[in-house]
Amino acid sequence: MQSGDSHEISLLLVDWGNGDELALEQLMPLVYDELRQMAKRYMSRQPAGHTFQTTELIHETYLKLAKQDERNWQNRAHFFGVAAKAMRHILVDYARSKHSQKRGGWQERVTLADDAVSTRSNSKEIVALDDALKNLEQIDVRRSRVVELKFFGGLTMEEIAEVLNISSDTVKRDWRFARTWLLREVLGTG
Repeated sequence: MQSGDSHEISLLLVDWGNGDELALEQLMPLVYDELRQMAKRYMSRQPAGHTFQTTELIHETYLKLAKQDERNWQNRAHFFGVAAKAMRHILVDYARSKHSQKRGGWQERVTLADDAVSTRSNSKEIVALDDALKNLEQIDVRRSRVVELKFFGGLTMEEIAEVLNISSDTVKRDWRFARTWLLREVLGTG
C-alpha cells in the first residue's frame, strides 16, 4: 500500500470515528483488498469442506466493525489489528458452533510455526487455541495480542510492532515466549 493511500485511510478512519458515516463508505474500497488478503489467510487454515467463505468473513468483519460503538481509530495499522481480532472472533464462534454439533474426543496436535500455521487447522484446534489465548491474556495482554495479530491476522513482525507501538525485537521475543507457552497449554505438557 502506498503512503498516500495509508494517509488517506488514516484520515477517513478519524472522520469515521467522529461519526461521519460517509467516511466509512469511502474507506471500504481502500481497505477491501487488504481485508480480503487477511480473510484468505484465515480461510486457508480451515479444514477441507469448511462452509464459511472468504467473502462471508469479509462481510461479517465489516458488519462487526461498523456496529462498534468504540471507533477511536489511531491509524491504518490499528484498524487492521482490530479487523484481525474481529475475524478471529467470527471464526472462533463459527468453530465453537461446529464443535458443539460434533461433540467427541479428539487427539489433534496444534502447530504454531513461525509462518503462523504450517498445516490445516480444524475447528477443535481453533477453539483450543482461543481458550489458551484467553488464559495467556490473563497473564500477559501484550503477548496475547502478538499471537492474535500474527496467528489470526497474519501480520508481519513489523506490522505487529506498528500496531502495538513496540519494537520488532520485542515482538519477536514475545512471539517466541507466547508460542512456547501456548503449545504447553494446548498440548497439556509442562
